[in-house]
Amino acid sequence: MFEIRRYTEADKAAWDRYVDSARNATFLFKRGYMDYHADRFKDHSLLFYVGHHLHSLLPAHEVGDTLYSHYGLTYGGLIMDINVTIADTVQLFQELNEYLRAAGFHRVVYRPVPWIYHQVPAEEDLYAIFWHCHAHLMLRNVGTTIIMHQHIPWRKDHRRRLKNAQDADIRVVRDDRLEAFWPLLEENLKKRFDAQPVHTLQEMLLLKSRFPDNIIQYNAYQGDQIVGGITFYVTSQVLHGQYSGTNDIGKQTGAMEAIYDRVMVHDYPNIPYLDFGSSTEEQGSIINEGLIAHKEGYGGRAVCYDTYEWNISDKEIKDNR
Repeated sequence: MFEIRRYTEADKAAWDRYVDSARNATFLFKRGYMDYHADRFKDHSLLFYVGHHLHSLLPAHEVGDTLYSHYGLTYGGLIMDINVTIADTVQLFQELNEYLRAAGFHRVVYRPVPWIYHQVPAEEDLYAIFWHCHAHLMLRNVGTTIIMHQHIPWRKDHRRRLKNAQDADIRVVRDDRLEAFWPLLEENLKKRFDAQPVHTLQEMLLLKSRFPDNIIQYNAYQGDQIVGGITFYVTSQVLHGQYSGTNDIGKQTGAMEAIYDRVMVHDYPNIPYLDFGSSTEEQGSIINEGLIAHKEGYGGRAVCYDTYEWNISDKEIKDNR
């Protein structure tokens, strides 16, 4: 049924058009985002055709004999438009296993798009990989998400810090300069976690230039001094805090609360979800209790980010037919 093609540069326009029409895609799947770090991954993304019709996409890369949902992205999995059905998807994964086996792969590591990013329900792949690939859960991480329209009251300490921000005349600037925020972010991550941002400033500036409506920088100032900031990824369903940080003044004066109040109440009240991201270590197995409690104080609760794996063998493919 399916013709499976490996992605090449000649497919870029068709790939991006499909992402625009898909029910479970975000701008992270555009090739301008995926390919900014193409030197770090051996891309093996796939396009699935039925006749001349592009049916679906699979962002992926390869390492040895394993095909991975693209690890340059937070999430991946099969990208589907509104026309993809459950029967299609079952057939697709059966044929994908045959394609991968013929190409010398022995294993798949698969990370589906979390449901909060779906514009229309899109979990056909989860059914197919369980019953027809014998996939099992390999890793589970957890993020903290709020439903924006519910307006859950903030915890008392967050409300107090928001009042501090108002009293301290904290000024929030939408779509401000990344260059102003990045040194503060790097210092904050180094001090708190002995870590550094996944993206360099130059990489984030490049991505923002390609996706100016999807990557928005909020900075908080006391007078002319920056005291905090959040880099948001904006999609149709989710406002995601990609990076956040404050200095000591920002912590004391409620810079984070001032920014969250601005985006939640004034700038993006109609986006369904705000995703604070994960608060875990050791691939999700250890919870940073202080950090996650801070996010839960805004009304956030758990959404899981799962990773599945399955092996490809003659017996499994035969059994799945």
